[in-house]
Amino acid sequence: MKRRILSVLLCAAFAVSMLPGCGSDSSNADSSASSDNTASDDSQESDMQYVKDKGTLVVGITNFEPMDYKDENGEWVGFDADMAKAFAESLGVEAEFVEIDWDNKVLELDGKSIDCVWNGMTLTDEVTSAMECTNAYLNNAQVVVVPADVADQYQDTDSLSDLNFAVEAGSAGEEQVSALGLNYTAVTAQADALMEVEGGTCDAAVIDSLMASAMIGKGTSYEDLTYTIGLNSEEYGVGFRKGSDLAEELNNFFAESYADGSMQECAETYKVQAALIEQ
Repeated sequence: MKRRILSVLLCAAFAVSMLPGCGSDSSNADSSASSDNTASDDSQESDMQYVKDKGTLVVGITNFEPMDYKDENGEWVGFDADMAKAFAESLGVEAEFVEIDWDNKVLELDGKSIDCVWNGMTLTDEVTSAMECTNAYLNNAQVVVVPADVADQYQDTDSLSDLNFAVEAGSAGEEQVSALGLNYTAVTAQADALMEVEGGTCDAAVIDSLMASAMIGKGTSYEDLTYTIGLNSEEYGVGFRKGSDLAEELNNFFAESYADGSMQECAETYKVQAALIEQ
């Protein structure tokens, strides 16, 4: 009788062990291995292939003449915009431009709402640590913009202490005024900083020298503004998601475009040829 009961119990235990998820670690091990393989595959996914598969290179920008701005037909043009279109074409995809909040550029990039930040972006330590960046392609500086009729009063950094500045949030301009301990108001874009000075709500702005050359002074919308001193020297680069293979692909494209003269031609179109860095 005891042997019979023992036999029944052993059969029941065997049956339970054969149920899915019961009595064996093999299914958990397989599941874990599958999960690890998936994670590994995701981490090794080619960013370039991702862009090619969806057919678009989504470029994060702000309205920033002469880099990215709209022409009379509402099309995005500029040195960066035109180069981005040419690069996208070399990949066999379309360039799509999306205006972003500059202060959120890394979040936009990592969340895949954009594929790159290509908008006269200064290669700061913060940027290079958060993004996979290209080689530098243009020289730039942060300059002080003031009304032309008071420009002679602001010719060195000591003279700036009593001014209230407008700067783009998250920009190299904000970094400069903050480092100098100056009073400032953060705005959404550099173009907004110029409007603050033009409207008299701020005394001065700090913006990119390339933008200042294109957007203020005689023959522009801001004829009453001028720029005085430069606060630094810097370089522009393009940022992709950390680890992206698109950064090296763009470096190669820059080198080829510089060698065949098309990069210089584009720079001359937007009058930034003096700032172009040899590739």
